[in-house]
Amino acid sequence: MSKHDVQCLWDLGAQLGEGPLWVAEEQRLYFVDLKSKTLHAFDSETGQRHAWEMPDYVCWLIARADGDGFMAGLRHGIARVWLEPELRIEYIAHPFAPGSDLRLNDAKVDHQGRIWAGSMHNTDYAQAVGALFLLDKDLSLTVADAGYHICNGPTFSRDGATMFHTDSFEGRIYAYPLAADATLGEPRVWRQFAEGEGSPDGMTVDSEGCVWVAQWGGGRVCRYSPDGDLLETIRVPVRNPASCTFGGPDFKTLFITTASEDNTPEQLKEFPLTGGLFAVRVDVAGIPAARFG
Repeated sequence: MSKHDVQCLWDLGAQLGEGPLWVAEEQRLYFVDLKSKTLHAFDSETGQRHAWEMPDYVCWLIARADGDGFMAGLRHGIARVWLEPELRIEYIAHPFAPGSDLRLNDAKVDHQGRIWAGSMHNTDYAQAVGALFLLDKDLSLTVADAGYHICNGPTFSRDGATMFHTDSFEGRIYAYPLAADATLGEPRVWRQFAEGEGSPDGMTVDSEGCVWVAQWGGGRVCRYSPDGDLLETIRVPVRNPASCTFGGPDFKTLFITTASEDNTPEQLKEFPLTGGLFAVRVDVAGIPAARFG
């Protein structure tokens, strides 16, 4: 795989491919097809593929620091999950009541081992009813911020002192000062995306502190400086790249999840690999994802 040679690793036609997570000791990429209620895994060394059917929407998967299973966001709750030898799910928090029109969406772990998870209305994206939740290491769940349409990201600066968080509906990425005790400072608009750029979705940070953003509707993943200046553009042969993360033995492989939803039949015909899992080699290494706890 040469530089910027974007390859489709798995043409699975995901409805909403999200939440890529690289687990180095397994050389395996986990990701979700959120609305298809399926958790997937791709073994990079063998090409073997795995799938686990979940009881509801599965929004994200996060590795635990103790190595004993994972944390996962489902439609209405946060759970501890074991995948092998068989699937086991234990809910630990319920931000929303079953049957609620609200759902979880995207999440990441900060440098202190805490989970920041966004939420949104499941169908009416114009409603600013999304919140940003904080799941601390003692399993306490609090609302850190509110008033979002579509919570996406988040990701964190190399020093952990800034959290980048997206409202995709507004086409906007915010930068929050983040204290070691999880206190958020006043956010500033880090980048406002213009018409034609696509909407900012999942993000990750590389070893030089630059931010990589999947741009829904824009058919690309872009690298931005810590100040928000565009540095590099990688075209993906789909309309809706949804998220990205680094992996591989040297962390110089960028994995990209994509979505088939929000495409017309004509667009699906134009982009036949829509919903696939993609990978591309880049010059700069990423950093391992933080783990809960």
